[in-house]
Amino acid sequence: MSSSFEASSSWAQAQDAADPLRIFRDEFLIPNHNDGEQIYLCGNSLGLQPRGVRDAVNAEMDYWGSLAVEGHFRGRLPWMDYHEFVRDHLAEVVGALPSEVVTMNTLSVNLHLMMVSFYRPTTERPAILIEKRAFPSDRYAVESQVRFHGFDPATDLIEIEADAADGTLSIDAIQRVLDEHGARIALVLLPGVQYLTGQVFDLRAITEIAHRKGCVVGFDLAHAVGNIPLQLHDTHCDFAVWCSYKYLNSGPGAVGGCFVHERHAQTPRPRFAGWWGHEKSTRFQMGSEFVPTVGADGWQLSNPPILSLAPLRVSLEIFHRAGMQNLRAKSQHLTAYLIWLIERELDGVLSVVTPTAPDQRGAQLSLRVHGPRDSGRALFDHLGTQHIIGDWREPDVIRIAPTPLYNRYADCRYFVDAAKQWAATR
Repeated sequence: MSSSFEASSSWAQAQDAADPLRIFRDEFLIPNHNDGEQIYLCGNSLGLQPRGVRDAVNAEMDYWGSLAVEGHFRGRLPWMDYHEFVRDHLAEVVGALPSEVVTMNTLSVNLHLMMVSFYRPTTERPAILIEKRAFPSDRYAVESQVRFHGFDPATDLIEIEADAADGTLSIDAIQRVLDEHGARIALVLLPGVQYLTGQVFDLRAITEIAHRKGCVVGFDLAHAVGNIPLQLHDTHCDFAVWCSYKYLNSGPGAVGGCFVHERHAQTPRPRFAGWWGHEKSTRFQMGSEFVPTVGADGWQLSNPPILSLAPLRVSLEIFHRAGMQNLRAKSQHLTAYLIWLIERELDGVLSVVTPTAPDQRGAQLSLRVHGPRDSGRALFDHLGTQHIIGDWREPDVIRIAPTPLYNRYADCRYFVDAAKQWAATR
């Protein structure tokens, strides 16, 4: 593929002009600086605001003002059913049946709720398996669950060490750990995309290995949902959780989501129950016995946050029109182009940590800066002066995510030019 790339700015601009997805950039608000658009490469941390969000939120504000409580039953999208209005498009994005997904709460809350049902430790099988250097919120959550059940994280929280020099983790390493400890592991909890390295994991292969060992399998898809095509139903994993403020562009602190495989749709597993998880047809009879809704909806606790769901609804409609496969194809080409430019023009300055194999990377590229930590931070700060927004992870990684809904080939070219400018002054 690299043989088709050219280094000139004119080539990048021609690619952008020919891009069938270019129309979607106009549906997002691009931050400005000094009357010019920033080069926003941080969708892995917070997605941009779709232009339609303001009208969608204002519409619900208007219904609240004019209808008050009647807004639950009247208006174009009655609040009683509002979480159902995002269900089908969300199922498309994550490759699930509509009944297997629900939007609710935030990621860490959903992770705890899922572990109530799916982490059922015993003396013989008490452990949780996660990756070394998991995102802190996941580690805090699983450690607290191990302690809550009376076990010791020192022995019952197993962390897989990266087995590659760049900090990535092979499926062979996962297999080895499960061969050694599988009989003790109650839950395998791994990411879809590792937040620090940007590595994409093979969810189906992991699930098959872990299920053969008798383990329950869950995934944190915070950096995967809206980034890579997911086929959650076909992976046969037990559950998954995610946030929606990154690639799903739903705003800071936006409502999260859950997947529960259909084989657990009527599970006898325990759960923390709430009124909104009660079956819809009898919910307002206010009975004392909890009867869960069949499927993922049965894990809901409270009525959905309408003003938080409205941005997600707008964003998911964009995803529906763009198509995940189309977005994935552009994403792979964009990242391949950026890798090619970095290896060609920034050798000795930056190294790509993220696997270069197309099926093992998403939109995010993690770039290790050569030299001492202060040198890397200086480069990152320089990029900021050039109106490039990425993010920094200690001690030496810059994360850059050319996101296919709104980023361009010209953004990649500009990033490399800015890094070259800094390197020339060292």
